[in-house]
Amino acid sequence: MFSPVLDPAVAGVFGLLVGSFLNVVIYRLPKMLERQWAADCADLQGQEPAPAEPFNLVRPRSRCRQCGHLVRWYENIPVLSWLVLRGRCSACSAPIGLRYPLVELSTAALFAFCAWRWGISPAGLAWAGFAAALLALAMIDWDTALLPDDITLPLLWAGIVAAALRWTPTPLADAVWGAVAGYLSLWLVYQGFKLATGKEGMGYGDFKLFAALGAWFGWQALVPIILMASVIGAVVGIALKVGGGLREGRYMPFGPFLAGAGLWCLAFGPQSVLDAIGL
Repeated sequence: MFSPVLDPAVAGVFGLLVGSFLNVVIYRLPKMLERQWAADCADLQGQEPAPAEPFNLVRPRSRCRQCGHLVRWYENIPVLSWLVLRGRCSACSAPIGLRYPLVELSTAALFAFCAWRWGISPAGLAWAGFAAALLALAMIDWDTALLPDDITLPLLWAGIVAAALRWTPTPLADAVWGAVAGYLSLWLVYQGFKLATGKEGMGYGDFKLFAALGAWFGWQALVPIILMASVIGAVVGIALKVGGGLREGRYMPFGPFLAGAGLWCLAFGPQSVLDAIGL
């Protein structure tokens, strides 16, 4: 039976644990991809890849990046350990970034919201997974300008499957056409910009992420999502440029703003974007 208090509380605690794992994914997945690309390049050149210790989402154990101190289990409790340690390594007192507890708290809040809205149900779990994927993609893209296929493609297919199983209110046909239109629209913008300037204005990961959002919300949501992402991205970009945070010739990733628009639509619906601008 649905409980408006217990379900969000349980989901929030689970979200803290998932958020702790997302911190691992955000840091390690890009490095895993870099290692794979290096190995592929070596293979194409007929060379043996450089020997390296196993590095994945499980191994090696988490450790301090400054002194190599292995993080004990009681130093890895979401949020609480960061507070007890006062944001510093217990061995060398190197600072531990505030992002770690913020990602954990954000994931907990998103999971609690999904449970409050849909209960602990297949739909609630589907939307919680959607939120977690967007949060991880936003952080990875902001850090590295990468949107890994390992997350974007499963997110796209999950949206279509969720629509087919009626875990989302999006009809299956709208989800399929949303994925198609999401990918092709940004691909056409990319090709037009490249023809006009000779430069690449965005990456293929943006096409796949927009396609995934179309699969979850339907083709009708694509215009509100791209409007919100573009406006917020422009405001943040101007602010960074004025403040000196964006160096000349550097590109600002678009993925975090697409992900942010997707989370907004999760909470308030795509129509809320159009209402806010009077359309």
